[in-house]
Amino acid sequence: MDQATVYVVGAGPAGLFAARKIATAGHRVLIFNRDVKLGGLAEYGIYPQKFHMKNGLRKQFAKILAMPNVDYIGNARVRSDERLTIGELRDWQPKAMVFAVGAQGTKKLGLAGEDSKGVYSAKDFVYHYNRLPPFASQDFSSGRRVAIVGMGNVMVDIARWLMVDQPGEKPDEVTVVARRGPFEVKFDRKEFDEIETFLDRALFREELSRVAEAVRAVGQDVSQIAETTFPWMKTEPDSPPKSKLTFRFLASPVGIESGENGRIERLRVVENVLVRDGESTRPKVTDKETSLEVDTLIFAIGDLADPTLGLPYGKNSYVTNSDPAEPDRAAYEVFDPASGKVLDGVFVVGWARKASEGLVGKARFDAEQGAGHILKYLEGAEVKSSPSAEEILQGMRSRGIEAVTKEDISRLGQAEAQQAESLGLPEFKFSTNEEMLRAIGAKVAS
Repeated sequence: MDQATVYVVGAGPAGLFAARKIATAGHRVLIFNRDVKLGGLAEYGIYPQKFHMKNGLRKQFAKILAMPNVDYIGNARVRSDERLTIGELRDWQPKAMVFAVGAQGTKKLGLAGEDSKGVYSAKDFVYHYNRLPPFASQDFSSGRRVAIVGMGNVMVDIARWLMVDQPGEKPDEVTVVARRGPFEVKFDRKEFDEIETFLDRALFREELSRVAEAVRAVGQDVSQIAETTFPWMKTEPDSPPKSKLTFRFLASPVGIESGENGRIERLRVVENVLVRDGESTRPKVTDKETSLEVDTLIFAIGDLADPTLGLPYGKNSYVTNSDPAEPDRAAYEVFDPASGKVLDGVFVVGWARKASEGLVGKARFDAEQGAGHILKYLEGAEVKSSPSAEEILQGMRSRGIEAVTKEDISRLGQAEAQQAESLGLPEFKFSTNEEMLRAIGAKVAS
């Protein structure tokens, strides 16, 4: 037995940066991670071709794992219906538990036909092309006419993958379906630069004409669109690409129709108008309905916390304290509505606290802010005695959980680097846990 540690559940940016701050303060930290590899959003959410960004984060994460008072147990999912539960973690008497598990739930609209083939959530689709097991091995086939619901950066990434980097045949058309108008886009311009050449300017102008009257009602003028949100309208691509990108503004999905093979054939949408809501606008549905012929539909409308984790769950997220006396601290403390009490020593950070808010930088900031409050809690926390990381690891392996250590992760990195070199690729990822576990167990040349 050794001095009690702080358990961090989740090894994405939030979990790792929280672990670093807590470990730097002198506490022992044990990280439990669902996946074999660490990185979370940084590894499996950032666009595959952003090699420089990913490698920079991997180096930072490797330094965190190398800290002598940080231990890692990967391939160890913590969930109420798994072999490793929050109750079991609590029985090991950590000094505190920090949940940085991200937003692993899927947000749905509850539409008829949502379970048709070819209908995906953006999170799962991104996991697939970023080669996260088991999504990497599942069917996420796309067809000739793809609709993406939502117009944020995730939409841009998915459109880019479909039209630029997806192996094999590219779609004929990708249509962005948005509840609001062209002045309410959520993507960053530098991100859209990657796909602007695919924007069909002629069809886009037709779409602007279609919604011109509706947006004029809230004081917007489509003739100004090139000066505001779509500067790419001032240019034309040198040659028309094979795939074309179109937009369908002021449209809310209301139903999905599938064919005899069970795959989506049409997306039914209701047309919206815009109304003023203070300084912003909001869509208001009308009774006018139409349909779009598509064979693939991807919902890029955000995610929510996983209700099966085992923490008290509210609307789309875990329940946190609402103490008005110290709202900043309370926002990270998990609250149990059934008992009316804060769960002592249990905290949430990152997307586990606020689902799908910001990217790596925001997750890091939130984690470090939360870790500051956790350190203050630890000053007065009861000293406990917990099993060592090695004792926990051996116990898990004796129960058939193929957990891995930070030394294993180092070996896996070497194996993947060798595969990339031998194949002449900038990077390589094993796409199943079994392949990763075999690589960890295999002899890796120096």
